[in-house]
Amino acid sequence: MVQERFQKTNTIYWGWYIVSAAFVTMGINYGSRYCYGIFVNPMAADLHWSRATIAFSSTLEILSYSVGGILSGHLLDRVAPKWIATIGSLLLSAAFFSMAFVHTPLQLYLTYGVLAGAGGSFLGVVVCNSYVGKWFHKKRGLAIGIASMGIGVAQMLLPFVLGPVMKTYGWRAGFVILGCLVLVLGLTTAQLLMVRTKPTDHGLLPDGEEAVAVQDGTEAQIVHDTVTVTKVKFLHDSRFWVMALCFGVAVLAQMLVFVHLVAFAIDSGVDKIRADVAISIIGLTSIVGRYFFGTVSDRLHDAKYAACIGFASMAGGMLVFFLTHNLFGLYGSALLFGFGYGAIATMMPYLIADRFGSSMLGTIYGMLTFFVVAGASLGPIIGGYIYDKTASYDLAWQGGFALLVVATFGLMTLKKDGKKVR
Repeated sequence: MVQERFQKTNTIYWGWYIVSAAFVTMGINYGSRYCYGIFVNPMAADLHWSRATIAFSSTLEILSYSVGGILSGHLLDRVAPKWIATIGSLLLSAAFFSMAFVHTPLQLYLTYGVLAGAGGSFLGVVVCNSYVGKWFHKKRGLAIGIASMGIGVAQMLLPFVLGPVMKTYGWRAGFVILGCLVLVLGLTTAQLLMVRTKPTDHGLLPDGEEAVAVQDGTEAQIVHDTVTVTKVKFLHDSRFWVMALCFGVAVLAQMLVFVHLVAFAIDSGVDKIRADVAISIIGLTSIVGRYFFGTVSDRLHDAKYAACIGFASMAGGMLVFFLTHNLFGLYGSALLFGFGYGAIATMMPYLIADRFGSSMLGTIYGMLTFFVVAGASLGPIIGGYIYDKTASYDLAWQGGFALLVVATFGLMTLKKDGKKVR
């Protein structure tokens, strides 16, 4: 008879080093790109471009990111993560350095639109959260939540770093600072901490446990497989498309806010420095949200309800954006929206692993990200178009609220056992 016992290693489980690497990598990646909104007004004034012209670069960046997500997710299941993150760091830093020399819309679209999106996809949630997800099972929600908190920390801090630099030296200097941060932090983290692929390569189970079988005085290592699914099967599973639609709406609203919130606040009479703080507030409350949704998802019978709470909170933030046009309302809506937005990066990989297993987590996550982000790429350009036509963001906030309400109820239909699409 075979008896199985679980052991904890005496040293710190390497998965926690991976969590710290993902924290830094996603932080500098998303934090730098989500600060794009604070560049919109200075660029428009300096280059005499419309907001729709500038916002279109963000749309291209999102599309480039979505395509890169397929490739990076596919590579993660086959290549050492340190090389994927290294390539991403080089591409994204090159994009930011190049932004300091932009003078035409075409240059903007090629540098920020294409290059930054490609680099960001190799440093994004598809790579980092999938990588973390492979190392945890019982504590997967907590681990992904902590790793994703890096996004909020960077998003909270970077406006305070960039604000004084841009005020003194201009917006071009701000992009140079971002390029330096990505290059140094991205490369260092990738080469030092992202060197191991998965726990089974090191005689471990997820969460740092070792499964040891004892029989006739001998010990043998046992590795437990999780639920697996083939590429063909998951593309024919209705659960995949429910997640694609609902998370696509959430990311569309997210990018709409990130690109246009500061400009909206300034139009409402808020001082630019105080308007920039709204982005930091979203980042701050998203830290709380990521931890909350990560820990709660490990305890709920079905983690989809945690994601629904997040979407509902984002919808509440959108509603307040529309109802109030003052500093108090701006900060209050940023609190609500930021808390809910913290669910996106945490819950997507969790729900994928819960429904489809972790063996192809990178591949499935990359494909899901493509559909989610491709649709969400419309958010910035729609917001810019609405403003240019109506001189107001009210219709944009109303539309975002309605879509998020639909996404909240839509995600409630996500089943544990998939219904195949014929």
